[in-house]
Amino acid sequence: MNPEYAVDTEPAADTPLAQTRPMYWSVRRELWENRFLFIAPAIVSAVALVATFFAIANAVLQLRGADAARVQAAVALPLRSAPATILFGTIVVGLFYCLDALHGERRDRTLLFWKSLPVSDRTAVLAKAAIPLAVLPLLAYALSVVTQVILLIVSTLVLAGFGFSAAPLWVGFFEGLLIMLYGLIAHALWYAPVYGWLLLLSAWARRAVVLWAVLPPLVLLALERILSRTRSFAGFLQYRAIGAMREAFLFQPPNAENADRLSQLTPGRFLVSPGLWLGLLFAALCLAAAIRLRRRREPV
Repeated sequence: MNPEYAVDTEPAADTPLAQTRPMYWSVRRELWENRFLFIAPAIVSAVALVATFFAIANAVLQLRGADAARVQAAVALPLRSAPATILFGTIVVGLFYCLDALHGERRDRTLLFWKSLPVSDRTAVLAKAAIPLAVLPLLAYALSVVTQVILLIVSTLVLAGFGFSAAPLWVGFFEGLLIMLYGLIAHALWYAPVYGWLLLLSAWARRAVVLWAVLPPLVLLALERILSRTRSFAGFLQYRAIGAMREAFLFQPPNAENADRLSQLTPGRFLVSPGLWLGLLFAALCLAAAIRLRRRREPV
């Protein structure tokens, strides 16, 4: 063979081997296999965008003869509601994903294939937990920013058409970026035990995972109501559902329901909340149990 055309197929001795990064590729696999993780939040964002358009137009038309402060306040209210809708939508997507994440592997009989890869059960389960805890909040943040920028541009044009300035809205937008990021982190940490519990059920149940997730709390609610006529368990579920807002934010009139100022953020109170740390401990126990179950489970 002519040495001019010879190809050296041996790697250089000093060439470092590329790291496989199993955690990174496991997360990529989850995103590739579950396209609804992108599609569903995008649909929610589109619906929130259209609904906010109509809300802004209605507010401006109803307050056509009002002063600038009232019109700006009326336009700012639906602008603040759009990110909350997107956040709620991604939380729901995360709940349904966790219910099917480990059970789906056994149901479609791909569990043995994924176990044959050089990826530990711990990495596989933690990659699935990273979806609702990290990936979906980041996606919600990106969609919220894009949605609000579009709404602000439209609001600026509408207000300019009526002779009003949209400068206060843009100032509130940049402040709202920090509030949104803080709120997303707080909710992800607060709902960690819920995600961990659903992943554990997904690894344990042979069928009807949704039923196993819904039926036990309903039974406990009914038994408590019948036997002791109290609502302690109902109060616990309510606290876990909306406790992030109570612990992470300070609401006072006239902002009893909206967080639109940095002064309303209470990270110190949130970080020392027993509900946060007990929930994270419970989430860690659920994930550890899910890892052990995945190691032993077979296809269903």
